[in-house]
Amino acid sequence: MKKVVLVGTGMVGMSFAYAALNQNVFDELVLIDLNKQRAIGEAMDLNHGLAFSKSSMRIYAGEYSDCKDADIVIICAGVAQKPGETRPQLLNRNTAVFKSVVKPVCESGFNGIFLVATNPVDIMTRVTAELSGFPKNRVIGTGTTLDSARLRYLLGEYFGINTRSIHAYVIGEHGDTEFIPWSQALLATKPVNNIMLDNPTEYKLTDLQKMEDEVRRSAYKIIESKGATYYGIGMAIVQICRAILQNENSVLTVSCHLDGQYGQYGTYVGVPAIINKNGVKELVELSLTGKEMNKLIESCNILNKYYSDIELNCEEKAE
Repeated sequence: MKKVVLVGTGMVGMSFAYAALNQNVFDELVLIDLNKQRAIGEAMDLNHGLAFSKSSMRIYAGEYSDCKDADIVIICAGVAQKPGETRPQLLNRNTAVFKSVVKPVCESGFNGIFLVATNPVDIMTRVTAELSGFPKNRVIGTGTTLDSARLRYLLGEYFGINTRSIHAYVIGEHGDTEFIPWSQALLATKPVNNIMLDNPTEYKLTDLQKMEDEVRRSAYKIIESKGATYYGIGMAIVQICRAILQNENSVLTVSCHLDGQYGQYGTYVGVPAIINKNGVKELVELSLTGKEMNKLIESCNILNKYYSDIELNCEEKAE
């Protein structure tokens, strides 16, 4: 019996719930929200679609006590990112929300895996780890999972290749300092850099630079157009849940704890990691070029700076 608790029934949370229902990833879904009536209504709405789904999922609005025997607690609670607002500007507002969520989840006796989707996700994942005191492998953020999917979509369109045959990652902060380590990007088994060199008239390096900027700016463009992003990240959360619940040992660019990898300690940042029933089994440390390593270090430094502004507050809460 696989059980997941979703905290936060906004658009991201419910996009996840709808996708999970259609993909039949687990057996039981509990919805928790500060607005209990909303959680009840969302559960009713999903249940009314069960007849059209292959799933026999049990779905209901619950309380934090329901986290006790859950495999995963997903945190989507938080305030929405406003048009023109950067992710770090969300930090203090969402930290306050997390202080009211993580404690009751832990007090329930929960002993599973935390999966964080709230932005700024790298920092909120670290906040969750500090507030919960959980082993670092059992606290994961969605990181750059969606960004990597966006990249593969664009590369597939550019080269005319099925997205599933593209192996490329976006790493670093899920935000303005994220970047693509092009030295690690492959179309099947051939490096993208080699393809560019072999076909200088057909493919341009400037196109890759534009692609990287488009990946980085995608969320802002969507927010400007429709107010928020939720379908893509909802499906990314399902993918991470599947990797955990089915013990897939899948490589995903989640936000996870660095303990010496890339010369960093304590930072939560989006990097490739093997995900299974234990959460983060191990990191897949990339062989970055010097320039790429500097970009990752810069991204980690930015995240550490943001986190240092709230670290004392987290310590006070943990006590």
